[in-house]
Amino acid sequence: MSQSDPRDELVDHLPALRAFAINLTRNSSTADDMVQDTVVKAWSNIEKFQPGTNMRAWLFTILRNTYYSNRRKAKREVADVDGAFTEGLAEKPAHDGRLHLTDFRKAFIQLPDEQRETLILVGASGFSYEEAADMCGVAVGTIKSRANRGRKRLAELMHLDEDEAMELTDKATVAVVTASGPAAF
Repeated sequence: MSQSDPRDELVDHLPALRAFAINLTRNSSTADDMVQDTVVKAWSNIEKFQPGTNMRAWLFTILRNTYYSNRRKAKREVADVDGAFTEGLAEKPAHDGRLHLTDFRKAFIQLPDEQRETLILVGASGFSYEEAADMCGVAVGTIKSRANRGRKRLAELMHLDEDEAMELTDKATVAVVTASGPAAF
């Protein structure tokens, strides 16, 4: 007795597979695609099917797994049929950060020595106002005043408004300009 090829049995189960797929997807076109995917997977993995077992159950399992895999994948994807979302995507050129940094350096060297020193200590190096005051041998209020005047002058020299964000790639420079505390290096 020769055994029949399990591939011959695949066609017999197509109507039941399609009905199951339509019930899962509620869309005949998507259901047809899933049935096709199921048949392709079954055909290419037919050696994993054990003759004598239930072919229909095996195919339904493949279809079900395909359905849930597609659902998981769809959650991570964005539908953009007309390309509207894609058209709105843009990446800021890397050279903008370097241009801002160059502008910052030009403005920074125009500050008085005391203001530059203070901004480097409390901004870029991360020292507290008290520590900077001890290092410079002046009162804490003097350090705070120098830092505040230095930041305001930098903003003027760079033509920045108070509410305008400065986009820099250098964390130390951001700390100097924004008084955001110590820079993480």
